[in-house]
Amino acid sequence: MHILLVEDDPAMHTTLQRALARRGMQVHWVGDGLQALAQWTAQPPDAVVLDLSLPGMDGLDVLAQARRQGLRTPVLVLTARGTVGDRVLGLNAGADDYLAKPFDLDELEARLRALLRRSAPAAADGGDGQVVQLGLMRYERDSGAIYHLGEPLEFTRRERALMHALLARPGQAVAKERLYDLVFPGAAEVQYEAIEVVVYRLRKKLAGTGVDLVTLRGLGYLLKVAAAPAA
Repeated sequence: MHILLVEDDPAMHTTLQRALARRGMQVHWVGDGLQALAQWTAQPPDAVVLDLSLPGMDGLDVLAQARRQGLRTPVLVLTARGTVGDRVLGLNAGADDYLAKPFDLDELEARLRALLRRSAPAAADGGDGQVVQLGLMRYERDSGAIYHLGEPLEFTRRERALMHALLARPGQAVAKERLYDLVFPGAAEVQYEAIEVVVYRLRKKLAGTGVDLVTLRGLGYLLKVAAAPAA
């Protein structure tokens, strides 16, 4: 799960970023309303955690503009404004849920996962979108586990981050820039080409799973069902 966290308080954003990362989520943080809208537009996340009191542009304005641009990402408004009127304003602007500060981190995680469940397209199991079947590989969104013929596949932390990003949109290209941010969050010293090393190792591990990791030049990478061998 890739989360865009929009929060201008340094202590709060650090706490949330660490807590969500420990829960298996990839978090990209911005602390300014204008930056938030630009980041959201350039690399749409799976969900947005949005504070309302922001420099540059108020959170409600960020949300309203994003919806006008057609960005349908689920949004959890997170703010100290806890009155019913403020909650109504946020929901009317296009928020999907609302959590007033102070809050419990477990509740925040539960609400984010609920937003993703409601927004996820129906998957191969015909259920609630929580299981993706691709080739001989099975991905469980809730746990993050990936199986091949019923056996769990083992990945390094960076390989798993890359897999989760690609499995969030199977069959669709994910930009190399976004994958770099997800696989190497905050690692400014890591060279951009390092993502290619992770891709290379991942391709070797996917051999025999019925899934190909494909490079689309100028677009990024995608996962697709491998072509059947010629008779």
